[in-house]
Amino acid sequence: MKPLVVDNVSKQYGDKTAVNGIQFEVGAGEIYGLLGANGAGKTTTMRMVLGLIYPDDGKILYQGKPYSQEQLKMLGYLPEERGMYPKVKISDQVIYLAQLRGMSRKDADRNLKMWLEKFNISEYYNKKIEELSKGNQQKIQFIAAVIHEPKIIILDEAFSGLDPVNVELLKKTVKELRDSGTTILFSTHRMEHVEELCRNITILHKSNTVLQGNLKEIKKQFTRERVILGTETELKGLEGIAGVRQVNRQEYGYELFIDREETAQAILRHAMSQAELSRFELLEPTLNEIFIRSVGDINE
Repeated sequence: MKPLVVDNVSKQYGDKTAVNGIQFEVGAGEIYGLLGANGAGKTTTMRMVLGLIYPDDGKILYQGKPYSQEQLKMLGYLPEERGMYPKVKISDQVIYLAQLRGMSRKDADRNLKMWLEKFNISEYYNKKIEELSKGNQQKIQFIAAVIHEPKIIILDEAFSGLDPVNVELLKKTVKELRDSGTTILFSTHRMEHVEELCRNITILHKSNTVLQGNLKEIKKQFTRERVILGTETELKGLEGIAGVRQVNRQEYGYELFIDREETAQAILRHAMSQAELSRFELLEPTLNEIFIRSVGDINE
């Protein structure tokens, strides 16, 4: 039994369909990617999973059970819009939030100190949120989402506003939660983070599911359209090869865009007739390229 099951769920607001029959399952120890442009239905889906709003059709199950106050205690949520009180001490508000999830004050205090130490910010225990940098505010918001040891966590743009060092720190932490068996629903605009963290994904567009499944299997469905040539030699005639759409000169050599995969072999033969190659690669599409092909070039 999967810890989180979203079964044919729909939501209407008047004559507008916000989510239309979405369904997916997230296993224990899995990070599941929920993707889509603004207005696609991601936020509505996450709010339904959290029990903040209810589906008009379909059902959501948590460890096989419908939503209830008891199920609420097993959920953790890191929203895109941060919601910590700027003038309240960190210890006071994080411990209070943990108590709302059913944790004792003693256990909440212990967990808070453990997380502060893990993130190397123990000295902020008695500080106010407004005294912290944006990056450290984000860490506190993350701690508030996980302090009560939830079984299911919803992460919405978890790494936004963080510098590269802190992005890596939080990614490492999310992976540790995954490896401990936590079920994680992950939404972001940063496709490279999805490729690194997620095994399965759903892409929404205008309230509908347009692509879903195992990320590796999804990539196999899309034509490889980019060829990399590594060479210091200038190559002649690449633009004239049948199937070549575009040729870009790069520091390492050339990047070519092609109409069909068979063109790559013609490129290779043509290049080897003129120069030694340090690299030849027909690249699989990135998730960002798949996203654009699936839903169009939408400015988020």
